[in-house]
Order: sequence, then C-alpha cells, then structure tokens
Amino acid sequence: MIIAGEASGDLHGANLVKAIQAHDSAISFFGVGGTALKGAGVTIRVNSEELSVVGLSEVFSKIGKILKALSLLKKDLKMLRPDLLILIDFPDFNLKLAAAAKKLNIPVMYYISPQVWAWRTGRVKKIRRLVNEMVVILPFEADFYKEHDISVTFVGHPLLDNISPDNSNNTLNKEGLPIIGLLPGSRNEEVARLLPVMIEAAEIISEEVREVKFIIPVAPSLTKYNVEQMVEGRRVDLSIVQGNVYEVLKSAALVISASGTATLEGAIFGTPMIIVYKVSPFSYWLGTKLIRVKYAGLANLIAGKEIVPELIQEKASPENIADHALRLLRDKKARAEMQQQLNAIRKELGSPGASDMAAKVALRMLS
Repeated sequence: MIIAGEASGDLHGANLVKAIQAHDSAISFFGVGGTALKGAGVTIRVNSEELSVVGLSEVFSKIGKILKALSLLKKDLKMLRPDLLILIDFPDFNLKLAAAAKKLNIPVMYYISPQVWAWRTGRVKKIRRLVNEMVVILPFEADFYKEHDISVTFVGHPLLDNISPDNSNNTLNKEGLPIIGLLPGSRNEEVARLLPVMIEAAEIISEEVREVKFIIPVAPSLTKYNVEQMVEGRRVDLSIVQGNVYEVLKSAALVISASGTATLEGAIFGTPMIIVYKVSPFSYWLGTKLIRVKYAGLANLIAGKEIVPELIQEKASPENIADHALRLLRDKKARAEMQQQLNAIRKELGSPGASDMAAKVALRMLS
C-alpha cells in the first residue's frame, strides 16, 4: 500500500513505484494518489485531490472525506494485509494509518519526511514508535532522526531524477521578451488565494516594464479551464500552459512562486525567485505559535539563510510582490548572486538516483 496525499508526493511516489518494479515486476501497489501514481499502475482507492488541503483551519472543509478515506484504508489493511506500507509526507493522515499497520504487524516505510523538524516536534516520538524506516530527501533530516534514535536513510532529492537543467531546451522564450513565471501552487485552495494577488502584481509590473511576458504552468492536479476563468479580462501579457513547469523555470528571468516543492525546483534550475504565501488568519496565527524554523522556503531552509525573498501573509501584497520583482528584474548583479547561491543548494541535495535508492530500502524491507 502506498499513500501520497499531495501532487508532489504523487510524482515522487510514481517514480518510486517504477523503480521498485524495475527490480521486481511482480510487486503490485494500491492506495492513495493522483494521475502519476495511477499512470504507474497503482490501483487508486482514494484520489489524493479529495484529501489535499492547505493550512490548519482548511482541514475542516474536507474532514468528512478524510475520515471516510481513513476508514476505507484501515479496512484495506485488515483485508488485504499488504507486505509493506509506504507513506509519503501527509503526516496527520499517514501516521493514523501507520498506527493501524503497527497493530497488524505490517512494516512501515516513511518516504519524504513530514516537517517535524519545523513544527510539532513531539510527533517524532510517534514516528519512533510506528515507523520502521525513515527515508529522507533533505540533507539535514538524517541528522535529526539519528539524534532521535530512529532508523533513517538519506537518498538525496528525487527531483534530481526528473530535472536536467543543463540539458533542457528553452522553448518558451521565442519572442525574446523577459519571462516571469507565476507558480500559485498545486491545490485549488492555495491557487484561489494566491493567483489573484500574483496577477495584480503582474499588472503593476507590466505598467513599469512594458515588454514582459507572464506564464502560468498549471499543475497536473488542477484544470487549465479553472485557472483561465480566474485570470480572464486581466490587463497583462499572459500565457497559461498545462504542466511544463520545468520549461517555465528554464526560460524565466524570474518566478513568483508559492512556498513548496516549486521553490526547490527553481533552486535546482538556478532560477531567481520570490516566495509568496497566504493561509487563513487562524492557520497563520497558529503557525506562528508552533513553527520552530525561520524560513518557509526549502531553498532558504537548506541554505540556513534567506537567499530568496519570502513574502508571507500580509507581506504578500500585490504592491510588495511587484516591488521585489522589479528590483530583481532591474538588478542583474542581484539576480546573478541569487543564482550562484541557488546552485550551491543544488549541490547540497545529493546526486540523481533517489528513487532507486529508496526502492532498494523498500525491497530490503519486503525481503
């Protein structure tokens, strides 16, 4: 059984499934995922889009679907008795399944750690009790789990298996105009919260820099039509493309991105960026009480300093976003310095082959 509750986990999970089956094609999979895991041959019991949420208070809007999915999957554990349960991030949901698996003596591999090092660190005790092996993708996570006496393997970041920035073709910048990528996230709620602000910022930027083009790559978990409806009638040179985020990162002079996997993808490409994020006022207030790290962006967390501007909550205003973007567009030296620091982060992430290394851990646990 494999559980990936979000778009990035769906992608990494699919690569893991393919890597495992490359070693042993007789192994079959079922669980929670989206289009990528389904495409890899996983029998989808619950679509991840039904469960994915942003923020703490937003969970209540989907609590019914979440509880129904938990009930179904616990029954599956009892009836089908999988030989291994693979969990991908999505901690509050996944740790409940881990507890059910523990009672049934089903081994648990946790691939892509929840951010227990950032907030609600007490969950590490639950992980020690319920999880047989942590398989982590960020360099500082291995030390964290070793300090808490938990079996852990660092495999490097799976994004490196998918991205070859040096070999990518720059196909989007045919007009020769500066491109700004707008990456509002992969969940409907965060796109609804962030994209209008990004578009307003784009309009301000367009008034200052006449020859500039904006591109929105629509995540596989979203529909292009919904995004088109949100930007209809806006006074900006804007293209919307389905997927293609890597081409946008390769072509863009700058991206304005939601906090999340996209910021690490940008770091791998060395693309200058601005991180923006908004959640509900309650989620933000609670986060300020619980979160133990200084930065929201993974690039900044790995660097241990703010190399990419973070505009969170009220700071993520159209005017403020536009101001930061215009400064970066006009200052080639600042962009070059940011690119240099992002390239250093890429080296910290390890080498390609994370999916295959994680697959070998899974096969060891199966045997």
